[in-house]
Amino acid sequence: MPSEQIQWFPGHMAKTRRLITENLPSVDVVIELLDARIPYSSKNPEIKKIIKDKPLVTVLNKYTLSDPSARDIWRSYYEKNGQTCIFTDCLTGYGLDRMRAAINEKLADKIKRYEEKGMAGRHIKAMIVGIPNVGKSSLINRLAKNKSAKVENRPGVTTAKQWVATSLGIDLLDMPGVLWPKFDERAVGENLAMTGAVRDEVFEREAVAYALCERLKTLYPGLLCERYKLDRDFVDGAEPYEIFEGVAKKRGLIVKGGEINADRCADLLLDELRAGKIGRITLERPKNA
Repeated sequence: MPSEQIQWFPGHMAKTRRLITENLPSVDVVIELLDARIPYSSKNPEIKKIIKDKPLVTVLNKYTLSDPSARDIWRSYYEKNGQTCIFTDCLTGYGLDRMRAAINEKLADKIKRYEEKGMAGRHIKAMIVGIPNVGKSSLINRLAKNKSAKVENRPGVTTAKQWVATSLGIDLLDMPGVLWPKFDERAVGENLAMTGAVRDEVFEREAVAYALCERLKTLYPGLLCERYKLDRDFVDGAEPYEIFEGVAKKRGLIVKGGEINADRCADLLLDELRAGKIGRITLERPKNA
């Protein structure tokens, strides 16, 4: 189960840090792709240290799986802190038309210098970074209008850098997904596990499903009750493991002897969250918002 001590730093992620550092001089801007359902947890705290003063544009992907009301809260948070953020969805194309304008705004002085040198229309070179399974390859393929980058719905698919030309006049350098050496906050590890950024094999799914039940009880009790036909009074007074058991019973996940099938129930909850079947959910809000 994710905890304050969880360690997740495979060798290819250490290699990605070196790739980012080595290739920074060849790009104009860095695009950090976050998961709109977990904007805080999916933001790698080491990226800013690595890229230093390189211009940064924040893109919150998987918008159609997230809560629209939470989007407005996060947008206000970013604007209050002087940061540009764009919400996108690679499957529907939502928000992708705003990316070039945001990058142009960030690079206004550099673009002006290019124009003064007779280099108007020069392609912008951007590095795209983010945690595993946040949708980097899907975003690139959508912008490139082809299948340039390998895509699968599991973390760790992209393992080497790739340059891809896009329809926006931006050449994107795709980096493999990178996490950081240790999750200092328990909730961060849980959120990454819930949304599929960490491989399922490295955490206890039942424990993470308990944590999901707790998040849903706190943030979306109505959606929880509606999806799994649970009584609201029961949910309001129940512990996470009791909600978990209630879901298992409602879905008939019972084994011989009347015990619940915990493995199947954990799979059900996590899979349905990731597929958006429980509803449009954002698992966290800005601190001090």
